Amino acid sequence: MKQQIGLIALVVRDYDEAIAFYTRKLDFKLTKDIKISPEKRWVVVTPKGHNGCGLLLSKASKDKQSNSIGNQTGGRVFLFLYTDDFDRDYNNMINKGINFVRPPKEEVYGTVAVFEDLYGNMWDLLELSK
Repeated sequence: MKQQIGLIALVVRDYDEAIAFYTRKLDFKLTKDIKISPEKRWVVVTPKGHNGCGLLLSKASKDKQSNSIGNQTGGRVFLFLYTDDFDRDYNNMINKGINFVRPPKEEVYGTVAVFEDLYGNMWDLLELSK
């Protein structure tokens, strides 16, 4: 049996603002944008240069979903963006106005800094040790 995680649903307020953030600020690519109904779309973004797990941008449609926007994990780091060049990507993100809530730090597993997405979800930018 072969399995893998294909997508992670990320609850968003608006499809287009989320697409703009992920494609312009984080340099992700928009890999799918399919209209399902007047209010629902199948929107997938993935980091450039990677064909694995992507984010399914899911527009909140109920109060409970809206209340989870930006806090899908109760304030813990939610997603981990791996990089092959920490300094390049960190500086690029700073120049694009990404808010880092924890500065770069050397850990036993690699170099890491914590940033927020447009809704406040916490991410690790991480270059693993070799």
